[in-house]
Amino acid sequence: MSKDLLLEIGTEEVPAHFMPAILEQLNKKAQSIFTDLHIEFSATKTLGTPRRIALLVKNLAEKQADISTEYKGPAVNIAYDSNNEPTKAAIGFARGKKINVEDLTVKDGYIYAVVHEKGQNTSSLLAKILPQLIEELNFPKNMRWGNLDFRFVRPLRWIVALYDAEIIDFTIANVKSGNKTRGHRFLSDGEHVIANASVYEESLEKLFIIVDQNKRRSIIEQQINELAAKHNGHAQITEELLEEVIYLVEYPTALCGSFEDKYLQLPKEAVITPMREHQRYFPVLDDAGKLMPLFITVRNGGQKSLEIVQHGNERVLRARLADAQFFFDEDRKKSLADYLEKLKTVVFQEGLGSIYDKALRLEKLAAFLGDSFQLDQQEITAAKRAALLAKADLVTGMVCEFTELQGIMGREYALLDGETPAVATAIDEHYMPRSATDNMPSTIAGKVVSLADKIDNITATFSRGLIPTGSQDPFALRRQALGIVNTLIESKLNLSLSAFIAKAMELLNVPADKQAELQTSIMDFMRLRVNNILADAAIRYDIVDAVTNDIDNVYSVYKKALIVADKLTSTDLTTTIQSFVRVSNISKENILSVDEALFIETEEKDLYAAYSGISKNITTMNDNYALILTELIKLAVPIDKFFDKVMVMDKDEKIKNNRLALLKNIDNSIKQIADFTKIVL
Repeated sequence: MSKDLLLEIGTEEVPAHFMPAILEQLNKKAQSIFTDLHIEFSATKTLGTPRRIALLVKNLAEKQADISTEYKGPAVNIAYDSNNEPTKAAIGFARGKKINVEDLTVKDGYIYAVVHEKGQNTSSLLAKILPQLIEELNFPKNMRWGNLDFRFVRPLRWIVALYDAEIIDFTIANVKSGNKTRGHRFLSDGEHVIANASVYEESLEKLFIIVDQNKRRSIIEQQINELAAKHNGHAQITEELLEEVIYLVEYPTALCGSFEDKYLQLPKEAVITPMREHQRYFPVLDDAGKLMPLFITVRNGGQKSLEIVQHGNERVLRARLADAQFFFDEDRKKSLADYLEKLKTVVFQEGLGSIYDKALRLEKLAAFLGDSFQLDQQEITAAKRAALLAKADLVTGMVCEFTELQGIMGREYALLDGETPAVATAIDEHYMPRSATDNMPSTIAGKVVSLADKIDNITATFSRGLIPTGSQDPFALRRQALGIVNTLIESKLNLSLSAFIAKAMELLNVPADKQAELQTSIMDFMRLRVNNILADAAIRYDIVDAVTNDIDNVYSVYKKALIVADKLTSTDLTTTIQSFVRVSNISKENILSVDEALFIETEEKDLYAAYSGISKNITTMNDNYALILTELIKLAVPIDKFFDKVMVMDKDEKIKNNRLALLKNIDNSIKQIADFTKIVL
């Protein structure tokens, strides 16, 4: 027999962005505990609103499964004496396993104890399991209340614990479990009994609680889209905002409000940002993607007095938009370039000057990158201008008030000042990617300034000894390093990372005696990011190890990894790797000078001839690593014949060194692609 289990943890309002991780964590912990305890169940489900975290377990067995475990003991000749009587070793082993010595069995020359454990009733175990589930939940931030040592994301207010209709009795943080829940804060009064775990969701719906977050999502999306369509528009629904709204309400009702047309003269983002980031409103666009003077919000309640709620939201937004209009008008009294002087008053990092100093460095880094990427003069000029102006909007009134608009307002002000579209777009794009889901810069100037800004940030922070450790990364350097790597890969840009870092260190005036150590630290940091990206691309770990000894050219490393992964599916490379490894294993000494006249055996002459021809071919292939690897594979046969017939370590030192030099040259050519000794066959 089986029953359904319900655990509802009632709390004060939990921060919306905490909820998805909390529900996922609770689900995994519940599955793990019941599996470890051998209590069968058909499914688990977690549900949540701002005021409750709930677990439903379907068809939870009424009893643990009986378990038989076999334990291996000492050898037979130790467990029994010559008269076949049990020794102290056998008696002690049996006692330790709580069975009679006569019940020991013999197998494969050893004694075994088979221990049978009878399963306990689930209801008796749940009184320990459920408090354990609550206590083991982890949160980004915890609270304590009263004089309790207990910590939780928010104060506990009630607990429902039902095994079908049976109450599982326990107390935690002075809150006693029971069968009484609470409905909507304003639409339902007092406590209400949940008769049975199986009717939990429908019981709460009668109390104006849509407890299933997926159902709330569907309701909210449908209501928003219907309202937008009613006004001949389309709601701009972002996943991040939608998820937050889902966990801000228990009983959603969408409503549409409006604002004055005059605010549409502002840049679109200057209107959308106060709506979305500050008020949690959804903007409405027309068919052409133009912003309409409308917004949609979701209230936590029903239809009653909806027009009053609408009016209140319109009044709040009107004040925010009036602020935006004021700051915009004030900002436009000067050009974007005029704000550069004010950057001198803003500290970049302790001991590293001002943001103005950083802007000058970015301009020089952009010129360096322009030369490295062989850009034309017009592209370099645009990148340098964008780099100089990239941070100017940080001291504008609009960005000081709405920090989310950094870069965006710089773009808008640059366009209004008559800067070229390339410069304006790059000012916005240099912050990209702003998050793991954000786009990469799309323009060459945007890519250049983005790379310059990120490497300057990383080098500057590392130079102060502030290297990310563990989960600590206050300057978001890992995200910025990933942005560098992804930009280089997605844009197919060849760049010497070490030279780029060296230029950044030069501009930051890093002392010469510190540069080598700093260069190594940053390259190791970047290598980990390259490894992560290759792993995300489903590249085998051994291939990643084989191609990342040298990550100076990130895009080349990425191409090599893909090519080796592809070639490993064919038998020719699989068998060739063994030949490559033989070369690597013996060519340890750095002897490179080869004298053809010293070759004696036919096989070494043939190998040298094959390598010389392939080496010439490779020099014409640039970075076409697929063709280079195809050429190198041709060396497998002459390599194997060489090792079969030639004694490398000849008594004659000159002959020995000549053979080692040949192998070292071959090994160096092979390692241009990968260190195949790290490939696991």
